[in-house]
Amino acid sequence: MDKFRNKYRISSARLQNWDYGWNAAYFVTICTANRELFFGNIMDDKTDLSEIGEIAYKYWLEIPEHFPFVKLDVHVVMPNHVHGIVIIDKPDDGRNDIKNDGRNVGRNVETQNFASLPQPQPIPRQSQSSQQSKNKFGPQSQNLASIIRGFKTGVTKYARNNNIDFTWQSRFHDHIIRNDAEYQRIKNYIINNPKNWNDDSLHN
Repeated sequence: MDKFRNKYRISSARLQNWDYGWNAAYFVTICTANRELFFGNIMDDKTDLSEIGEIAYKYWLEIPEHFPFVKLDVHVVMPNHVHGIVIIDKPDDGRNDIKNDGRNVGRNVETQNFASLPQPQPIPRQSQSSQQSKNKFGPQSQNLASIIRGFKTGVTKYARNNNIDFTWQSRFHDHIIRNDAEYQRIKNYIINNPKNWNDDSLHN
């Protein structure tokens, strides 16, 4: 069984059995609609960010403020996409958080979509099997999709409020980082992405 930095253990290579709310390091790519160069241009091997590019950079760094169980590693805002390593690091990531009486324990509370959320109401008592069936992959507000959705929503709202022409691609790409060698390769790819822009598969 592989480990990432001897801490983030991947229990299965079969993604259909993987809960994206579990602790792990994820390589994420988020593209603009039609790969439009909304975020700026590459100059001297660096991204010369537009206004909305600056906001994407700023809001990416603010993700842990809204999702306290998230740690950020390297990232880069490119002219038409964002690359980053997102580490989910919960004290209890949900694999052992259902008590015998059906109560939910060990959950963090985050502010989703960059807006404060009220404290969750107690979950009605029900059987353990019923609870596990209903929440097979955990609460949808504490997984990778909700993190990226919150980030994207924040950038989109800024663009709309400031009359900036901007749209995201509807989906995003993710990859579970399985070991340190893979982590180093992906980290180097992200760091070197600007200077390799002309050869980038996402370069129009």
